[in-house]
Amino acid sequence: MADELPLNCRTPAIAEYDGTTDPMEHLSRFENAALLHRYTDGIKCRVFVTTFARAAQQWFNQLPVGAIGNFQEFRSLFLHQFASSRKLRKTELSLFVVRQKDDEPLKEYYKDLILQHWKCPLPHKN
Repeated sequence: MADELPLNCRTPAIAEYDGTTDPMEHLSRFENAALLHRYTDGIKCRVFVTTFARAAQQWFNQLPVGAIGNFQEFRSLFLHQFASSRKLRKTELSLFVVRQKDDEPLKEYYKDLILQHWKCPLPHKN
């Protein structure tokens, strides 16, 4: 975590994380930005915390000095802390509860059904 920030280092243009939304989505956005900016492991640690707000910032502030040795550890601690905010993954079974509303046109219902389908994980081939 001692990597020096380059002069042109900018924080990624992603929404702040306050602890109320899916931490995996926030982490994915951050990691994509980190790849784009070619952050080193240490710079990832230093910049990731700048994306925190409210509960996430409070959580980070109470961590003991030296609790984070590298970004992989930071990532694990972060995901563990905010695990209760993760979105539940959709399954094919969840499609059975999608119903057409009385006043909903068939085209809109079909669009919603397709959208829900894309939220399901892809099947794995063995």
